[in-house]
Amino acid sequence: MSEQLLIKRKSRFLREMNAVIAVMAREITVFFKSPGTIAMSLVMPIMFMGMIGGNLSQNMASGLEFGFAKFMLVGMLINMLFMVTCTGMSSLVDDHETDFNQEMLVSPVSRYSLVVGKIFGASFGAIVSMAGTLIVGLIMGITLPLIQLLMILALSPLVCLAGGAMSMILIGLIKSRKTANFAVILITMPQMFLSGAIVPINHSTGVLMILSRLMPMTYCLDLTRAVVYSGTEEYKSVVMFNPIVNFAAIALLTTVCLIIGTFFYAQSEKNR
Repeated sequence: MSEQLLIKRKSRFLREMNAVIAVMAREITVFFKSPGTIAMSLVMPIMFMGMIGGNLSQNMASGLEFGFAKFMLVGMLINMLFMVTCTGMSSLVDDHETDFNQEMLVSPVSRYSLVVGKIFGASFGAIVSMAGTLIVGLIMGITLPLIQLLMILALSPLVCLAGGAMSMILIGLIKSRKTANFAVILITMPQMFLSGAIVPINHSTGVLMILSRLMPMTYCLDLTRAVVYSGTEEYKSVVMFNPIVNFAAIALLTTVCLIIGTFFYAQSEKNR
């Protein structure tokens, strides 16, 4: 009996993994068929890293206890992963209009597998944006060692999952693409400034501190910087929390957002 149960569990696991890969592959295919999306993935780093980041670097970097250029580059890399993944999740609204969502939900797989596949598929565009950010950084004379880039790349699935899970709460309630795009901006833009992507938040207090602690990107950024700055003198000036605390916070917030968002998403399709 135990052997049969093991076989059933293995079969179900493989079925769920196939669903994740299939949905992810579809999203990547859609990405390549959308020149506008590809262009935006490359233009956004120029806007945020080149214009906003460059201006701050020239006017606010003096007097800090750490190199602002590296601090900003790491922040913008995570910001692009987070923002582009959230933006990619808004395509669920299009899938709603074409009834593709209902077709997926009637399949014999977990709704969480479908959502996770969607998030990882949307994260492909985020990786492209990260590459664009590195190119802009190179033009600005800001680089990172290869080992640190590989570490950031290793953390990117966790960052994208956190961003996609958070956006699911809104996407599950919205059925207008225009409204969905606006909602995504509302949840991503404040995080860019309040989570410490380009402006240090170590000394934030009051409402600003509370808001920053509620944002998943805060912990994604801090965990990434903990890895990048590990063993350096700048570590204490840049990193706010223990990496274990960051990871636990990311896991908790992602799980809560994923459960709530997936519930709203499934209910909205069920009640059509």
